[in-house]
Amino acid sequence: MPDQEIADAVADIDGVSVGVYDGRGDDLPGDPAEVAVYVPPFVATPRSREIIASMTNLQVVQLQVAGVDTFIPHVPAGAVLCNARGVHDASTAEWVVGGIIAAQREFPGFAGAQSEGRWDWHMTDALTDRTVMIVGYGSVGAAIERRLVPFETRIVRVARTVRDGVHGVSALPELLPDADVVVLIVPSTTETTGMVDKEFLSRMRDGALLVNAARGTVVVTEALLAELTNRRLRAVLDVTDPEPLPAGHPLWSAPGVFITPHVGGSTPASRRRAVALVRAQVARFVAGEPLHNIIKGDY
Repeated sequence: MPDQEIADAVADIDGVSVGVYDGRGDDLPGDPAEVAVYVPPFVATPRSREIIASMTNLQVVQLQVAGVDTFIPHVPAGAVLCNARGVHDASTAEWVVGGIIAAQREFPGFAGAQSEGRWDWHMTDALTDRTVMIVGYGSVGAAIERRLVPFETRIVRVARTVRDGVHGVSALPELLPDADVVVLIVPSTTETTGMVDKEFLSRMRDGALLVNAARGTVVVTEALLAELTNRRLRAVLDVTDPEPLPAGHPLWSAPGVFITPHVGGSTPASRRRAVALVRAQVARFVAGEPLHNIIKGDY
């Protein structure tokens, strides 16, 4: 387990012996060959992935996050990889809605005016009556929609799999020009890397807002910078490429962009739900019951 809180949460399950490893260095609590269930830290380190190679009897890797792309290459044959689907839905959806409102009502600009002691009265845009497209409509997308509906918005759903009320990705070229806000919540896969490129962005209407709560690599940074620089589009980003975004990178100073440091799921609510998930999964494993959130393929 990655920390004492999670270790304590599973310690009373019959048949469980727990060790704490924070994913840094080689100071292990025991023989890694004895590990059957491994829970890496929430913010994974390179070492927290590399150490899996020494866990020769590993059966389960349970992540505290939804994204699995950096762990897939390290999970050995015979072991299963489980993500934390559902754990961060509420917190991430809250960040998305907060980011949209902040951008539409120009909160970052008003905060800057406040720091200067300047009364900067002017009209702003709003979320009400706007069309919001959710690209990557899964459990997080549904959570985002539930929070947006009370703002009297129109929701357009897009996902890899076409289903009732949900468009396929192939429909994006026709749908993008009608969206006032485009929210990205797709997983990181070979299919989604670079999907928001120059062509994608060019189809967005003038003044539209791009909200990235997925992964930085989903968006081609240079293409987004071009649209921001000419002030045709705006953006709210919780993830960037590169990440962390280095000091002096042009994204920091681009007009119309609001950046947070990948904190969408970093809340006490997500932490409580992650601890509960790990305990439930360990209990299922010990009892020989099917595990939840098993990853097959890219996600």
